Amino acid sequence: MMHAFPGGTPALDFAGTLRYRHRSEPREDLSSPESLGVWFRESGIAEHEIPCEATDLRAALALREAVHRLILARMAGAAYDRDALALVNAYARKPTPVPQLGATGRHVEATLEQAFAAVARDAVAVLGGPDAALLKECGNPECSQVYVDRSRGARREWCAMDPCGNKIKAAAYRARKRMSGQKTG
Repeated sequence: MMHAFPGGTPALDFAGTLRYRHRSEPREDLSSPESLGVWFRESGIAEHEIPCEATDLRAALALREAVHRLILARMAGAAYDRDALALVNAYARKPTPVPQLGATGRHVEATLEQAFAAVARDAVAVLGGPDAALLKECGNPECSQVYVDRSRGARREWCAMDPCGNKIKAAAYRARKRMSGQKTG
């Protein structure tokens, strides 16, 4: 797989395609129109890669940033950015991919507009539903992935164990060993 999906919903994972936002140089996972088409396939929104152009990628990045701004506002208890809200709602009004049943099983064909609509509707569902209270940002200081914490007692700390949880746990282990004067191996 080319992309990671630790958020628990397509909208959170889509917003997380700009990784490590807290670094001076974040990592862009949607670096080409092809990577956008792959993301929609890997996310399960579409069965096949959706052909995308450079203008489609720009539209996707605008949608992604709008979703991200809404997520941050919801987590902070702040008012939603009007432009971000308008963009997400505009896409959410459009038709989404429709699963079909065929002789070989279930399949989903999607246009780019339908894929954008699926992300936008998922953002509406997450931010306007009970999962909104479960949103957390990864505990790795460099990571900016937001996820739905459905763990028992809401004790999840990282977007995923690999790499974030493992990195933090290993650093804590090395720090404890340094404090006790032991070699870390």
